[in-house]
Amino acid sequence: MSNTPEIAVVEMPAELASPDAHIAMPTRRRPMRWTLGAIHSIAEWIAGAAALMIGLAVLATIPVAGILTLGYFLEATGRIARSGQIRDGFVGIRKAARLGGILLVLAILILPLEFVASLWNDAELIHPGSPSARELGRLLIVLVALAGLHVICWLLRGGRLRSFLIPPNPMRIVRLFTSTGYAAARDGLWNFVVSLRLPHYFRLGLQGGLGTLVWLAPPITLIVLWRSVPVLALIGAFWLAIVLCYLPFLQARFAAEDRFGAIFEVRKVRAAFRAAPLAFWLALLMTLATAIPLYLLKIELLPREVSWFPALLFVVLIFPARLATGWAYSRAAKHVNPRFWLTRLLARLGMLPLVFIYVLILFFSQFAAWYGVWSLYEQHAFLLPVP
Repeated sequence: MSNTPEIAVVEMPAELASPDAHIAMPTRRRPMRWTLGAIHSIAEWIAGAAALMIGLAVLATIPVAGILTLGYFLEATGRIARSGQIRDGFVGIRKAARLGGILLVLAILILPLEFVASLWNDAELIHPGSPSARELGRLLIVLVALAGLHVICWLLRGGRLRSFLIPPNPMRIVRLFTSTGYAAARDGLWNFVVSLRLPHYFRLGLQGGLGTLVWLAPPITLIVLWRSVPVLALIGAFWLAIVLCYLPFLQARFAAEDRFGAIFEVRKVRAAFRAAPLAFWLALLMTLATAIPLYLLKIELLPREVSWFPALLFVVLIFPARLATGWAYSRAAKHVNPRFWLTRLLARLGMLPLVFIYVLILFFSQFAAWYGVWSLYEQHAFLLPVP
């Protein structure tokens, strides 16, 4: 009898005998799923950015509501100034994509209804009360009712674009209109509206606008009085040039700290400039360079129906300058010690031609602008981005 111990042989199940065959399927699916998800995320971000720019431009042309646009710009600047990340300045891109998608779908849905309504109107004009006119009227009522019901169910299901193309299940419609479904939809809508933080943007824009006017109004008023006392224009021009060297970064400090008094703390801004002089110079260059071409859009007064289009150009050109200002201010927070004195001197000297060229163009813009001398107060680079 052999003393050699027996080795137990365990047979592997058939489904695990070929591990490559079992693992290969998920590994082939994951890259495809990741790629589709990345494409969807990028497309949603681009659509959200476009919807956000259009929405800000439309708000800028509406009295009082334009303060929300200024508040959004200041919020974007403040977030970048606190974190130092440019991506933090794109606030609410996904929410803008959702709202833009809803408005786009509603606009497309209205087109066939307008077509049927035009046919019904023509039939009534040609032969009032005719059978064809009555039939078109009934068809229009049915289409409006069906479209309204579908839109309500779509919004209650979250308002996503893909869910609009899928007809709702009748049982789900019944559940949506029950007390529980209605309460959930109501709470979701309320939470979405609250997440927009419209009162915060309005307060930020109002305080930032008032603080900016405190800085800009006195020197601009002196320039406005140049016809009566020419020397006042020279004093106002030099005063405004000095203010422009600090104003973008005073706004950034105010937005970063969300404190009204921060917009008047010149010493803090001077200390921040010493820590990042080249970044401050670059941000000032972008702020003034993107604002100068927009004075051409103030020559002619456009109808209010199309005023959003030039406002869109204002928003698209000014928004990057706001991001650059927040980035420059965040650079100063990362460097405690001041930069080399020669670097600071060159940055200061480099700011002088920028501000004086801007002031010179600003002075002569009153002779071409539609509102004349009063257009000097329309500082779109620092206040409302509208012509």
